[in-house]
Amino acid sequence: MTDYNVSDWAYAYGGPSGQGQIKTQTDDFVVEELLSFTPEGSGEHVFLYLEKSGENTEYVARLLARHAGVRQRDIGFAGLKDRHGRTRQWFSIWLPGKDDPDWRQLQTDKLKILQIVRHTRKLKRGALSGNRFDILIRNLQADTDQIEQQLNQIKIGGFPNYFGEQRFGHQGRNLNAALAMFQGVKVKREQQSIYLSAVRSYLFNLILSERVSQHTWNQAMSGDVFNLNHTHSSFVPEHYDQILDERLAVADIHPTGVLWGKGDSRVSADAAAIEQQVIAGHEDFADGLIKAGLEVDRRALRAMPESLSWQFTAENCLRLSFVLPAGSYATVLLREIVKTT
Repeated sequence: MTDYNVSDWAYAYGGPSGQGQIKTQTDDFVVEELLSFTPEGSGEHVFLYLEKSGENTEYVARLLARHAGVRQRDIGFAGLKDRHGRTRQWFSIWLPGKDDPDWRQLQTDKLKILQIVRHTRKLKRGALSGNRFDILIRNLQADTDQIEQQLNQIKIGGFPNYFGEQRFGHQGRNLNAALAMFQGVKVKREQQSIYLSAVRSYLFNLILSERVSQHTWNQAMSGDVFNLNHTHSSFVPEHYDQILDERLAVADIHPTGVLWGKGDSRVSADAAAIEQQVIAGHEDFADGLIKAGLEVDRRALRAMPESLSWQFTAENCLRLSFVLPAGSYATVLLREIVKTT
């Protein structure tokens, strides 16, 4: 079994100056999902906006399916959320031609219903504009002046858009499981997507870490493909010029890295050389993704927080509030400033 280091990625702003604790209490880590659309108010799918604490997303989905008397696949949600913390999250339940059950029976001290509305389509994975976070870091032992400087840099220039450690499982076990799967070990269908995502995320993080080391994660390299901010769209520019640099400087666009799979990654020149070097060093992973039929995609190398604010308290705590685009990790922002336990 290979010991994969899934946390040793390059830092953009010098790295943490100390440590602190997160998620010591439920309200220390609050996440609020922001839908990318407004439910229409009618349709076959019931949208529930729930506040949960101490429960993970898949458990709540199973609970909703049992309560509504529907199949597990009739439940939709936009993303997985950690059980450690307080999360306000959307779920959909397909109830064609059926009345709502009494949703109030589900309410406990760990689960509250905040809103009920109908919509015409199932809630799909990734159907978020972002997530709003309110995080308290306790027992902070660090250089607060350095943290203040780093937070100001992140507010202006963003941070490397790594996938978080939770993507890889404890000590990278999802990567070992993926390799075994590629070698013929049978796994359950629901686990396959988890293992494939872990491999793609790992390759992406390796590429991004190299770009951070070269100080090009937020700059244009020859052959780069760019992402339009707040969208899933990407493009290859006709010219690499001053206008492109200006758009990068104001975070209108971001360089991208490959999410490996079959097809044309569209990258070329110097940017392609970095990606090809990483892929060549992990052919077992790369070949496994292609044989599994995954299509190539691109992901922004930079994440831009919105409404980032912070406050140091007399109790050696740091409170942070910000909004991140869907798919970006709060813990990745935190790792730039402090080691958390």
